[in-house]
Amino acid sequence: MITTMGASYPDRAALLRRLRAVRDRIDRDYAQPLDVEELAAGAHLSARHLTREFTKAYDETPYGYLMTRRVERAMALLRETDRSVTDICLLVGASSLGSFTTRFGELVGMTPTQYRERARRNLAGLTPCLARTVTKPVRNREVPPPLAP
Repeated sequence: MITTMGASYPDRAALLRRLRAVRDRIDRDYAQPLDVEELAAGAHLSARHLTREFTKAYDETPYGYLMTRRVERAMALLRETDRSVTDICLLVGASSLGSFTTRFGELVGMTPTQYRERARRNLAGLTPCLARTVTKPVRNREVPPPLAP
């Protein structure tokens, strides 16, 4: 029996349903200001327990999952629009261009501007759905640093 904030779960499946609801909310509301405390309260879990159980279930923290969603959406906007990187950063819900660019670089291996230039060169002629599949960021594993020359 799993006990969380006064609620008892007869099996792990009940807890996983709550975690899936949190993941679905992140997928749906990624551009809104979301924090772990609010997500946890909606799932009737403590923030610490949500983070621990979410990480066990999805191999990524709720915040990491949120940032991955935001980076994926930013990648599509960089490929498909001429909006500035700052505009795109704000559209996907990031509040700081610096931290967003850092996380983008960790997941994609280059800056948003470099990504836009490379994507336009390399993805010319691909359908948007195929381009999204080919350019999906590395999840749970950051891009390894380049090998020394």
